[in-house]
Amino acid sequence: MPMYPEIMVVPMREELTRLGIQELRSAEEVDRALKSEGTSLVVVNSICGCAAGRMRPAVRMALQGASGKPNRAYSVFAGQDTEATERARSYFTGQPPSSPSIAILRDGQLVFMMPRRDIESREAPAIAADLKAAIEKYCGNTAQV
Repeated sequence: MPMYPEIMVVPMREELTRLGIQELRSAEEVDRALKSEGTSLVVVNSICGCAAGRMRPAVRMALQGASGKPNRAYSVFAGQDTEATERARSYFTGQPPSSPSIAILRDGQLVFMMPRRDIESREAPAIAADLKAAIEKYCGNTAQV
């Protein structure tokens, strides 16, 4: 059962889907998506005002500014799509649950993780700079998103 009425989270979902980030709303969708070859950016979206309110614009800035792009970009919504979020987190080996957070996977394996603690006390441009560097390091110029 979702934590919040869906109407409250629609703008937060759309802030990412407008960027071409595909929402994953079930465990099966997560498995199909994250077992793919190549690079995947995974955003664990959240209703948390401060951290998520900075994270979503930072994702936009990083994707627009990076010289490379992930092959695919996905989001799951913590507290709303619980099954999908739990399954996505199962791919983040060695990392405790964190929302919001941002991960990069290569061939289904975690290569980069930005947990909430690296998001919540920073402004969007600083978050974006770190994410942009990670995208360029791990995703090269194999753009799809």
